[in-house]
Amino acid sequence: MQHQKYYMKFIIFAIAYPFIWVLSRLPMRVLYIKSDFLYILMYYIIGYRKKVVLDNLKLSFPEKSDEELKKISKKFFKHFIDLIMESVKAFSISEKQILKRYKYKNPELVDKYAKQGRNIALVGAHQANWEWSISMPLALNIDVYGAYTKLNNKYFEKWVRESREKFGIKGYKTSDTVRGMQKNFSDKKQGAYILLSDQSPQPHKTYYWREFFGIKVPIHTGAEMLSKRFDYVVINYVAKKVKRGYYEVEFQLITDTPKDFEDYQITDKYTELTEENVKQQPELYLWSHRRFKHRDKVPKEFL
Repeated sequence: MQHQKYYMKFIIFAIAYPFIWVLSRLPMRVLYIKSDFLYILMYYIIGYRKKVVLDNLKLSFPEKSDEELKKISKKFFKHFIDLIMESVKAFSISEKQILKRYKYKNPELVDKYAKQGRNIALVGAHQANWEWSISMPLALNIDVYGAYTKLNNKYFEKWVRESREKFGIKGYKTSDTVRGMQKNFSDKKQGAYILLSDQSPQPHKTYYWREFFGIKVPIHTGAEMLSKRFDYVVINYVAKKVKRGYYEVEFQLITDTPKDFEDYQITDKYTELTEENVKQQPELYLWSHRRFKHRDKVPKEFL
């Protein structure tokens, strides 16, 4: 039975790999033509998660009219399909191409602390194109580490990991991230750690709830906890879309003295900054996930 499962995983990989490989090597202009077609299919025919997106937008922007919200929703889906194509392109994109399309506005902010020998937590949200942040080692003068979710199919796992590490990122399985940080800290090995911190944790695993777009939600506090434990400089990074297929990343200092903050103050600063950045380009945030699904489970102490 076990052999059969592995055999099936190999068959799935063998069928999918050539298709993705060929698709990835198409020019971006061709991929965007395919994206335009898929947008029509997904939005107008299949209607994938249209209600989820619109519900999220209504809760986040109650001051906007139905017409405005629908416009943002359509822009989101156009961007979302583009993002899928850009993620496929990441398998074959060259160093020259990615640096042309994914520029870093102020890497000197990170490099300043790298020169001081500091370790850095690079916190961010699922906004614009986070997949191309695999290029970060090309722009920063410090080792960059990133967590990834292990895939069940070992063939895809090896391929995806190699792709994400090709520009120099050192990958940790999510379950191994804290151990890896602890080891580097003990070995006095310097690094910058990419931590996407806007996911919605399970309520029973949540220590802190606060408002996000005016709604109480459970908040991940792992980045704050780790920053205080290891004395990381906390820097937010946000990608903004300049035009189709082109992004600019800005680094925003949250604090270089994490131990001076009371509990959850760093998390508050990060959440406020994320909300502010989302408001600037609302169509670029990942609204297809149910961001506010736990809003009716707020514990009494956080009401």
